[in-house]
Amino acid sequence: MISVALFSNKGGVGSTTLTYHLAHMFRRLRVRVLAVDLDPQSNLTAAFVDEDDLAVLWQESPRPAWYAEPGLDPFLPGGLDGAGTIAQSVRPIMDGVGDIESFEPVAIADELWLLPGDLGPSPFEEKLSDAWSRGVSEEDFGAIRTTTAFHRLMVDGAARVDADLVLLDVGSNLDAISRSALLAADHVLVPLTADLFSLRGLRNLGPALRDWRSTWQDTVLPGVSSGFPAPEGAMRPMGYVVMQPTIRIDRPMWAYRRWLERIPSVFESAVLGQPPGSSQGGLYEVATLKNYQSLLSLARDARKPMFDLRAADGAIGSMQEYVQRCYAEFQNLATQIASRVGDLPALQSRLAN
Repeated sequence: MISVALFSNKGGVGSTTLTYHLAHMFRRLRVRVLAVDLDPQSNLTAAFVDEDDLAVLWQESPRPAWYAEPGLDPFLPGGLDGAGTIAQSVRPIMDGVGDIESFEPVAIADELWLLPGDLGPSPFEEKLSDAWSRGVSEEDFGAIRTTTAFHRLMVDGAARVDADLVLLDVGSNLDAISRSALLAADHVLVPLTADLFSLRGLRNLGPALRDWRSTWQDTVLPGVSSGFPAPEGAMRPMGYVVMQPTIRIDRPMWAYRRWLERIPSVFESAVLGQPPGSSQGGLYEVATLKNYQSLLSLARDARKPMFDLRAADGAIGSMQEYVQRCYAEFQNLATQIASRVGDLPALQSRLAN
């Protein structure tokens, strides 16, 4: 099982949209995917789950008796029987009465599952922040247990569905929740837009990743019992995906290009900690995705990925060309990710055939 976190220290770059579409694309390539929503805003969960089902998950509506019968829910093939959110999973830690409570991942489609988020994890940040300082200074087992909660929920969920790949959607803040979420990731993929704010986000992200990694691996992990399922804390920077902007009349293309041209060197220096130009930083551009804003609103209404839109969904005329192009771009991105992690035999077997 390989875990990839999609994370940027700049909001509005399309991390959740990217996670959602990659999850659907990987499962089309016969990779068993578990998507984990670790963003307190829970937008990934809202993209996957209908509002009525979401109300049940978030305990805002009673659970109808027929949810216990798989296949009867029009949106979720497996219904919501046995499902719970991240917030519900960490509630025993929050209340000081025990450890995490694991739930069954929600079946979204064949070979695709979700560990749903909830607006509730935000209060967990204070608990995580305190646990980090205690775990570093005192090797406190309770603190270690709290810090690794997201990792252990991810591992348990992946084991329940035999996932090949876990995609983690992480919020844009460099806070305790993001730190705990990223500790669970083998690799980190950074979505970017060509602007000044993305560059600033890269400059913030790199030092934070290196500090968290070294603190965990050099200070905390050596004191953790060998039998405890603690994460490696690798957080290997895989590279970045550039999300093309919507070109405005009052902002010509050169205004974007000047920032785009600086991304490789900033990624090398800030994220990799290497002198600019030392490792051909352009190689860390995993893909550039075109702007599909016209398809995105249709996809949200149809509750499906952009590359699955049909004429009945409103994707008519020239839009079908964009749908096909969108499919090709996400298929290429998925194969690029698979080649960079180097350990997705399900996808490698699919491509070989």
